[in-house]
Amino acid sequence: MSYSLKNKKILVTGADGFIGSHLCEELFNQGADVRALSLYNSFNSWGWLESIEMKDEIEVVCGDVRDSAFCLDLAKNVDIIFNLAALIAIPYSYIAPESYIDTNVKGALNICQAAKASGVKRVIQISTSEVYGTAKYVPIDEAHELQPQSPYSASKIGADSIAMSYYHSFDLPVTIARPFNVYGPRQSARAIIPTIIVQIASGRKSLHLGDLTPTRDFTYVKDTCKGLSLLAVCDEAVGQIVNIGSNFEISIYDLVFKIKGLMNSNIEIIQENVRKRPEGSEVFRLWCDNSKVKKLTGFEPEYSIDIGLRETIEWFKEKDNLKLYKEGIYNV
Repeated sequence: MSYSLKNKKILVTGADGFIGSHLCEELFNQGADVRALSLYNSFNSWGWLESIEMKDEIEVVCGDVRDSAFCLDLAKNVDIIFNLAALIAIPYSYIAPESYIDTNVKGALNICQAAKASGVKRVIQISTSEVYGTAKYVPIDEAHELQPQSPYSASKIGADSIAMSYYHSFDLPVTIARPFNVYGPRQSARAIIPTIIVQIASGRKSLHLGDLTPTRDFTYVKDTCKGLSLLAVCDEAVGQIVNIGSNFEISIYDLVFKIKGLMNSNIEIIQENVRKRPEGSEVFRLWCDNSKVKKLTGFEPEYSIDIGLRETIEWFKEKDNLKLYKEGIYNV
């Protein structure tokens, strides 16, 4: 570790999203001066940033990473950039793949170019475990081959490659942080854990889901954000690809019954084909080898799956939070 985040000017793109809003909290609590990018909209909504306690104590900027001129201005006087701005819903990437290239790949290019022009000291490009596709071996380490099994996955492989090209070509101090399946309060309705919790909490008589056979390595969002912040102060992580996960594998089937147990529910499960990915696109197994991030930073997950799920369930069960989710509509 070469320095702390205290008093560092840190830009978080995608700050209005699930992980981004939690990361802003983590960075602020570490004493950073946070600049948070929220996607521009005419309602002047800051997304999940509206829900964090320190929203009036950070600098919120509205804009779009797809605009290169905007990004050049956004990165001025910034020490560290966490680039989380991305389209992430896999089913929607089948419908609108071009938009994923524009936001995820071109956005990463614009952020890297802006960081280079402004002399930013660190860029943490946020990747995804989806780039690995179905595991060829487990646990999955950073040497695992990349398999673009969806347009979303392909766009994130492209974004990671763009970022690493700036490290090799221009000595831009880039780290690729590759989180496995993150969950927690404020997660979008298209993710599996909110899908389960919201349907149960809303009092539905049946739980509508897709394929229950895939396995995932779920990591509580606070652990993921701690891992991201640790990478930002680790000089040895520059030029590296680093997984962030729990080194714990659970099937969706077992996850459903774990959540049902925690919520004292006997809800009937109905599998729907519309909620399943095309067979060749489904990632059937993800299990993180987190030994590299542990070696580099000392990272250790603090939240077990049971503790993380309990906190998540309690947040979703709150009336004001639950009403934000439309449990009767399948959200791609």
